[in-house]
Amino acid sequence: MKVATVGVHVLDTHVIGIESIPEGSDGQLVETIRFSPAGTAGGTAVVLSRLGAEVLSFGALGQDPIGDSLLAMLSREGIDVSGLVRKADQQTSSSVIPVRPNGDRPAWHCIGAHGAFTLDDLPLAALEGITHLHLGGPVFLGGEAAGRLLAHARSIGATTSLDILAPGDPDMLAWIADALPHTDYLLPNDEQVLGFTGAASLEEAARALVAAGAGCVAVTQGAKGALVVTADETVEVPAHDIEVVDTTGCGDAFSAGFLRGLSLGRDLRGAAELGCAAAAQVAQGLGTDHGAYDLDSVIAFTSSPRR
Repeated sequence: MKVATVGVHVLDTHVIGIESIPEGSDGQLVETIRFSPAGTAGGTAVVLSRLGAEVLSFGALGQDPIGDSLLAMLSREGIDVSGLVRKADQQTSSSVIPVRPNGDRPAWHCIGAHGAFTLDDLPLAALEGITHLHLGGPVFLGGEAAGRLLAHARSIGATTSLDILAPGDPDMLAWIADALPHTDYLLPNDEQVLGFTGAASLEEAARALVAAGAGCVAVTQGAKGALVVTADETVEVPAHDIEVVDTTGCGDAFSAGFLRGLSLGRDLRGAAELGCAAAAQVAQGLGTDHGAYDLDSVIAFTSSPRR
């Protein structure tokens, strides 16, 4: 599998043990502060690389120390970062994620450089030879431009997938609607799917997105696992029974495991099982680069207990 991950690349700062924001200029000791590569393109790229895919990343970073750090982290994971452009007038996208003892994780986020990324930043010749294109965050390109990119990928023999980094709102769906007919696999979460469509059930909502053009909709449901819907098939896979530390990046990990499973010839159920197992690795630590999992260990984990 040779995959281009295009779109949102973020540096996350996880802060574990936040009970409250200190008053005034007071300080507070916390358990852990950790950086990790993230984003609907960047986080997915990390997990895909760990699962044995050849990964090329395309997107925009700032010309700043945050960008330097993010490039180093992605390179260390074996990702080809030559397609990440640097924009001197932008900061690198970054988030600060305080994780409360109960697992809640509000976030502060700066959009930064990926909000200025356009198709002019991506030479199409660089995509030659890919077998898959994953677009994370089509909102910033807009549906028309996203559709052109996905259509080009299909024209060179690649399959396509789309992950949406935006709230579930009908207007947002309308903004990216032109991309759906060129999307083989749409990879949203349950709140997005219900919000986009206003449907009464998750399956009904996923079917509405299939009717809008997506070939397959694979929906993450948090602790419930995943629901995969096509025009002809519905598959539900439960999540694993694990001790959760932080769920940041679990959706990206599911996407990576699901797509990698398909590339290995698995059916939709088998691909979703690999996706859920990859997400479980990430949920047990901080960030998509937590621990030392690989394809063999994630495949082995698919047989572990589920909820």
